[in-house]
Amino acid sequence: MAKQKKQQLDVFSIVLFTIFFALLTGGASASSHSHHHKKHHNHHQKHHHEQLQQHNHDHNGGLSKLFVFGDSYVDTGNNQKAGGGSWSFPYGITFPGRPTGRYSDGRVFTDFIASFVGVKSPLPFKLRKYGKPLIPHGMNFAHGGTGVFNTLVPEPNMTTQIDTFTQLLKDGWYTKHDLNHSMALLSVAGNDYGTFLFRNGSDKDLPAFITKVVTQIGVNLVQVHGLGVKKVVVMGLQPLGCLPSKTSPLAYQKCQESQNTAVGFHNLLLQQVVEKLNNETTGSPFHVLDLYTPFMSVLDKQGPKQNSGHKFENPLKPCCLGISDKFSCGSVDNKGEKKYTICENPKSAFFWDGVHPTQQGWKAVYAAMQPSLDKLYY
Repeated sequence: MAKQKKQQLDVFSIVLFTIFFALLTGGASASSHSHHHKKHHNHHQKHHHEQLQQHNHDHNGGLSKLFVFGDSYVDTGNNQKAGGGSWSFPYGITFPGRPTGRYSDGRVFTDFIASFVGVKSPLPFKLRKYGKPLIPHGMNFAHGGTGVFNTLVPEPNMTTQIDTFTQLLKDGWYTKHDLNHSMALLSVAGNDYGTFLFRNGSDKDLPAFITKVVTQIGVNLVQVHGLGVKKVVVMGLQPLGCLPSKTSPLAYQKCQESQNTAVGFHNLLLQQVVEKLNNETTGSPFHVLDLYTPFMSVLDKQGPKQNSGHKFENPLKPCCLGISDKFSCGSVDNKGEKKYTICENPKSAFFWDGVHPTQQGWKAVYAAMQPSLDKLYY
């Protein structure tokens, strides 16, 4: 069985590498980069984002609102509490000291990107009636576990999230002027692919499914921009083969290359779709945020310390993990006894659980991502 699985992975890797190489050498040249005027901006201040104080960047292009769509990499509390997971201890132990629905020990990517834009982290849609003072900063519609299509969780997919936003606009929560000073952030962290594999999707069908996913991302980007949002940013895929859920069979020592090859195909197609949309749209409003390169630069054990001056002990091993394959971070048995362990210092770990970075992990990725973020304002 294991041998057959390995052969399937090898075939999968070869197939995807062939497609990937063909696209790199041929298809990629078909897309031309739009030339943008470089706006004057000043973004050389030191990164003191631990407190994530509100920054009024000179170069933020007048942005004052952030709208967020997607999954657990950006969800700050929309998922149901009944489901446990991110609402259970020990999630949130670093910040704010209790679970808030964030899939981490503390802050997630939304909190860092909000700091970059210069606003407070936008309010989860679920809390809109209770947190009105935060509504001017935008809103977060993301739900952990979701994708562009329906996944294994009963939460709204990205199209439904955007439909909810559309209804909010019809109800007059935000004006055209508000939207013209806003950025949308879309996260697609791989739940569609996890669902595809869980439902026994075949290796040979995966490239076509990747194409389908990326095409739908393009549809969603156009939909959000069509509502009047000035800048629409989509996150590329992180190296899925380096997630602890994939590296645990390898004793957290190396990444699954076949998975990362598939990620390369997704990211290349996404870049091409976004370039095409920009060529067809005035003002080039669409952007891809590269997650793959910052993740890999942080995970490289031989690499230098990151801009944050921080180095992780074993970056592929999570801080919080179940005591066996039957359990995960936060699991308890019928008696309420915990069935997981936590590392002594979450700051020493890049990953919090099997899929999600720690707050310190996101901080390191954010620091490594600065060149990519600066390009948002060219």
